[in-house]
Amino acid sequence: MGKFAIKPTADGGYMFNLIANNGQVICTSQVYKSVVNCKAGAESVRTNCGSDVEDQTVEGYEPVKCPKYEMYNDASGKVRFRLKASNGEIIAASQAYVDRASCLKGIRSIGAHAPDAEIVVQEQE
Repeated sequence: MGKFAIKPTADGGYMFNLIANNGQVICTSQVYKSVVNCKAGAESVRTNCGSDVEDQTVEGYEPVKCPKYEMYNDASGKVRFRLKASNGEIIAASQAYVDRASCLKGIRSIGAHAPDAEIVVQEQE
């Protein structure tokens, strides 16, 4: 079981990391204005973690309706994903992966950890 670790940001907002059993960060949220909204974002990841993948790394990819994962190549040529809710808003984003297989493994890890992940609010350091 993973956990959603909510923490304050330097600008007074809040963001979360979904953390796997091994302590690795699977995905990160945007910055929210309140803890309540940040918790709602974590719940949205939980709700949408079983979404289909739109693989934008291949030419002529098939568009997928939201909610979805968008897998894409970043400016440095690494592969990343972002999870979009049904309204098209990005609710989580990944680190950079060296290849598609590793990125897909990260997406599967969200499905394995998010559904029963505890939401933990961390204090400001």
